[in-house]
Amino acid sequence: MKKLTLLLFFISSVGFSQELSEPKGGGTLDIILISPGEGHSIMNFEGDISGYGSVYAKFKVSSINTSKTSGTLDGQARTILNDGTLFSSPLRGTWKRDGALMKFYFTDAINNGAMNFVMWDVDILQKKANVKYYELHSPDN
Repeated sequence: MKKLTLLLFFISSVGFSQELSEPKGGGTLDIILISPGEGHSIMNFEGDISGYGSVYAKFKVSSINTSKTSGTLDGQARTILNDGTLFSSPLRGTWKRDGALMKFYFTDAINNGAMNFVMWDVDILQKKANVKYYELHSPDN
C-alpha cells in the first residue's frame, strides 16, 4: 500500500503547465472559400502566422442547432517556413457565431511535436480571420 501511495503521488506531481496570459503568436488569414453544405460549410483560409510562416487551413464547420450559432469544427492545416520546412496538423474544436462574426476555438497537434490552443476571430463579411495561439507544448517537450 505504501508503494502504491508513493507511485500515485509521483504520477500526480509530474505534469505540464500552460501559460495562457499572453499568446505566443498570431496573424491574419484571408478567407479564400466558403462552400455551403447540408448542415455544414467548408471554409478555406490562407495567410501568415508568426512562427509558422505561410499557413493554409481548411475546416468543415458543422452546426449543432437550428439557428446555426454554434457547433464543431474539423480541419487540417499546412504551413511552410521560409527555409522550405513543411508542417501539418489536424484541427479539432468548436465555434460560436454572432451575426457575421465567428469565434473558433481549437487545439492543434503539429507534426514537429508542438501543441497549441488556438483562437480565431472570423469576420465572414470582411473575409478575414485574426488568429492568436498559445503554446501548450513546444516541439522539444
